[in-house]
Amino acid sequence: MLKRIAIASLTAILIAPSTTLGQTRRRSSGKKPAPNTASAQKASQARTAGATRVAEQIKLLTRFIYLLGGVSSGIASVDEAAKRNEASPALIQQNQQSKARVRQSVQGFREGLDKLEIDFRTTPELQPYYIKLAGVAAGAATAEEQAAANQFDTAGRSLLTVIGRLADVLVVMRQ
Repeated sequence: MLKRIAIASLTAILIAPSTTLGQTRRRSSGKKPAPNTASAQKASQARTAGATRVAEQIKLLTRFIYLLGGVSSGIASVDEAAKRNEASPALIQQNQQSKARVRQSVQGFREGLDKLEIDFRTTPELQPYYIKLAGVAAGAATAEEQAAANQFDTAGRSLLTVIGRLADVLVVMRQ
């Protein structure tokens, strides 16, 4: 019996230090260090600048779509008149210039949106918002293809989709 007690007490002595040594993490009730205010301010400024650029794109695109409605109907009516041989050569020439300006404008929007996507992807403070922004340049590229095919109304609708995605980015950035 004495042997059993000696073995049990020896086992208890050997096990007790191993359980206390197993806890290496110390618990503290101290406060966490305050975030670096300079980096927080930099992130805030980058987010504000990014949101401003997104808002500028929305303003430019909505103004363009508003004007595109009138230009598109004018282009379509001149095209119809040209099919019936009722349009003058000067009017047809002016119509071709209008089409070229619309195509050039849509191309400019696509290039601007490409740059915006790249900036969001490469700026660490803006990367969390890139997920929502990704694809707006592709939508503008679709509109560019449609404008190249003289489908100006459809191109405008594609740009409306782009505006919706840009607005979604602003909502996420505000949160």
